[in-house]
Amino acid sequence: MTAQPVRTRFAPSPTGALHPGNVRTALFNALLARRAGGVFVLRIEDTDATRIEDTEAARGGEDAEAGIEEDLRWLGLEWQEGPGTGGAFGPYRQSERGAHYREQYRRLEEAGRAYPCFCTPQELERARAAQRQAGRAPRYPGTCAALTPREVRERLENGQRPALRFRVPEDGVVAFDDLVRGAQRFAAGEIGDFVIRRADGTPAFFFCNAVDDALMEITHVLRGEDHLSNTPRQILILEALGLTAPRYGHLPLLVDAQGRPLSKRRGAPGVGGLRAAGYLPVAVVNHLARLGHAYKDDALLDLDVLARGFDPARIGRAPARFEEAQLRRRQKEALARLPADALWDWMRRAQVGAALEERVPASRTLAFAEAVRNNIELPADALHWAQRLFADPAPPAVAEARAAICAAGESFFRAALEVSDTSAAAEFATFREALGRACGARGRALLLPLRAALTGETHGPELARIWELIGVDGVRRRLAAALALCTS
Repeated sequence: MTAQPVRTRFAPSPTGALHPGNVRTALFNALLARRAGGVFVLRIEDTDATRIEDTEAARGGEDAEAGIEEDLRWLGLEWQEGPGTGGAFGPYRQSERGAHYREQYRRLEEAGRAYPCFCTPQELERARAAQRQAGRAPRYPGTCAALTPREVRERLENGQRPALRFRVPEDGVVAFDDLVRGAQRFAAGEIGDFVIRRADGTPAFFFCNAVDDALMEITHVLRGEDHLSNTPRQILILEALGLTAPRYGHLPLLVDAQGRPLSKRRGAPGVGGLRAAGYLPVAVVNHLARLGHAYKDDALLDLDVLARGFDPARIGRAPARFEEAQLRRRQKEALARLPADALWDWMRRAQVGAALEERVPASRTLAFAEAVRNNIELPADALHWAQRLFADPAPPAVAEARAAICAAGESFFRAALEVSDTSAAAEFATFREALGRACGARGRALLLPLRAALTGETHGPELARIWELIGVDGVRRRLAAALALCTS
């Protein structure tokens, strides 16, 4: 860490919902800033107006930027500077920063470090094809690099609209110390002159991205490894402008359980989808914090503790695997911490909340939440158990439960019904002891058929809690149904 105050940023484009990859990027930058007592900046990179309009049209007019901000706040990743918050380095939307970019373009052109390029896409493709055929890596051949002022003026007068290219030195090396990957070296002569302003006047991504980082005094940038090839270009731009580049760190790729790059097309969940499904933000954050980053403590941690343990040096270089099974494990840990009232509130606020409130008697909501807490991961699981426990008649038993009921036999359930009609049925413990004596069964041979009869499942909440929830009358109805199944 340097003595300079740490300033990190997350700079999404509002062209789609946040997914685990870019949320992890936001999280790592937020943790790095929090660890140092620094500033986490949100900057919206919205210069591609066409893509943004297409995105919002596809989302039924929904504001993608608002969705990004909502997702970040839900995860607890509040920014200290950015849209809606302000700060000394605004504006924080690139669409509002055109004057900054024009000034930097002017400086580069006056210094001879940028020049207009009139090459058409077709001409550029022909040049690339010829280079590939000759066994060379494609790069701009410098067609417009030596145009005279007169030639430029004539082409402009003829209505041609040029892009603006950055003039890369032919010799030298671009070197930097990557926070994750260590020392990096790129030969400048292999980069080729690149476009920093398109022919339509819009800035190229890596130009405005680099300029904004420098002007906003960003000190550290953690981003995906797909941006590694942009970094030497950005360093060259900032050196030419006399601006300070941040320290860069490039994060490993996220892959799915099969080792394939994580993608929406293959069903990778978005943050909005995780929230809608009922995942708790602390579970999502703890899962993402460990994707490619090692913590000494594997427990569920809050953001402050995660920040204290965060260190770019602990970020690996190998692809990190996003596995829903691990996310569900974190979810169970998070649910285990909730008091019964908070657990029920989480259930009822979910998409299935109305169905749950309709099914679970108002007087038993907290008892139900406590009973099922160890058997649920998402609100949909809670609805499953609400239907199992409170529907009358009960849903049909699953195949394994039917088999357990039939294996116990008619005599078992006749004895259970007789005992349930005595004072021994007041509590499950006394009922279990009395039934064990009556039929000579104990352990699994006693409890499995009882569970199957009362819930239609062979696993689930503690039987003592189920007994209290459904009551003796409900128990008798279900035992009678199990007896009927045995005799049918």
